[in-house]
Amino acid sequence: MNYISRKTLAIINLPALISNYHCLANLAPQSETIAVIKANAYGHGAITVAKHLDNMVPALAVAFIDEALVLREAGITSPILILEGPLSEQDFVIASKHNFWLMLHNGAQIDWLIKQTPIYSGKLWLKVDTGMNRLGLMPSQVSNILATLPSQQLKKLVLCTHFSNAEELDNPKTLLQIKRLTQVNQIHGCKKSLANSAGIINWRESHGDYNRLGIALYGATPLLAKKLPIKLIPVMTLQSTVISIRKLNIGESVGYGETWQAKRPSIIATIAIGYADGYPRSAKVGTPVWFKSQLAPLVGRVSMDMITVDITDIDKVELGDLVELWGESLAIETVAEYSNTINYELLTRVSARVPKKYTL
Repeated sequence: MNYISRKTLAIINLPALISNYHCLANLAPQSETIAVIKANAYGHGAITVAKHLDNMVPALAVAFIDEALVLREAGITSPILILEGPLSEQDFVIASKHNFWLMLHNGAQIDWLIKQTPIYSGKLWLKVDTGMNRLGLMPSQVSNILATLPSQQLKKLVLCTHFSNAEELDNPKTLLQIKRLTQVNQIHGCKKSLANSAGIINWRESHGDYNRLGIALYGATPLLAKKLPIKLIPVMTLQSTVISIRKLNIGESVGYGETWQAKRPSIIATIAIGYADGYPRSAKVGTPVWFKSQLAPLVGRVSMDMITVDITDIDKVELGDLVELWGESLAIETVAEYSNTINYELLTRVSARVPKKYTL
């Protein structure tokens, strides 16, 4: 039975997704802009997102092959870049069959590549560690590795790196990382990829043959500054409804642990969303929600299925009224700040029990 009684929904604005993609791709017209849809498209639904980007983008990108196979089973035909690369020798066979591009970042993966019979003919990316110190081969290793590869693999090779501080506009680390990859590639003349969302927006020097567009595709800012130099549209709006309204006297508390007490006669609305839905339990008292075209503060602790909001200053609230937790009217970055987290985590942690409603 496909029945939904609770009106807690993630509204996914697909035209906004397409608009954001073109807006960001236009910032780097000499580059090909890959759409990163790992982690279920940052919580937006990878299959539906991929269907709306398929054949519009030069490639999609996911974290590992399992995510890519789900997309192929759904009929997605675009090339898919596997950001973590092969996790076993068998992954090369699967990649060849399904037109996956493999990113190699350690010696074991290089050894598996060399052992492939016949020679692996798929597109390869070689990740160089220019200062992230997470994945990637050291710049000093690149020449020796490329010397082991046949010309047919070298022709398809992309040298790439990943930024550690690109969201910090006054941090010189990004320019240092660009310099390090550029120095490596001056020897080999491969295609290159450096820019993530923050790189696309603010580091023109990082625009390569391929850019990898992630968080900004979904209308969320990758920068520490809340205002972007371009206009992006939030793709996800998380909403729910009022399921209870009650009056509190001065000194009465609400929620577990009595962490908040009324300092005035107050009216409290209970909203049908909680940490089991992905709304952060760490959200502080005062975290805003968008309520009848104005902001109202969260009070008390976030529960598994409910939050409570002080609506004393809002007129004519009724059961069933809609509340926006983040999205078009309330920036997700604001909620993240109140919750001591980041927009990436909030988007990707919206749980499976929150239905998605796609708007065309």
